[in-house]
Amino acid sequence: MALVRILVDGYSLLHDWPELAPGMPRFSAAARDELIQRLGAYQDTSHTPITIFFDGSQPRGSRSSPGGPHPVEVLYSHQGQTADQMIERAAHRFREYGEVMAVTNDIAERETVTSLGGLACSCLNFINMVDGALVELRDEIKHHNLKERNRFNRRRQ
Repeated sequence: MALVRILVDGYSLLHDWPELAPGMPRFSAAARDELIQRLGAYQDTSHTPITIFFDGSQPRGSRSSPGGPHPVEVLYSHQGQTADQMIERAAHRFREYGEVMAVTNDIAERETVTSLGGLACSCLNFINMVDGALVELRDEIKHHNLKERNRFNRRRQ
């Protein structure tokens, strides 16, 4: 089955990714916004939709759309609900369409998702996947631009 969606426990991932918004609290709007933007770039590279789940309601005064609409789906849990519960529900609902991958450091959550037929990934492994894909994309763009510049220069001569 094809991977149909990546389900991310937002705060779990932020706690393992100190390079995002360095010096800012992990629960800050700046850290969340940087995570959203980075995962949006990864979504563009991987062509797999991403949903980020955060515990708690969207903080007051936070920007609902930094720099425009979110490149990824961002959901906040309601009172009496956790991001883990939302991830489990999404994993169950997407099951008929293909596999989902849950990204969290919560071992019990990863086991629950795999018992529902999904895949699970630790935050550190996912960070390495994202960083690797984005470096590869930058290299491809650099190579393409160099090739186009050389082609342009040959035409001018």
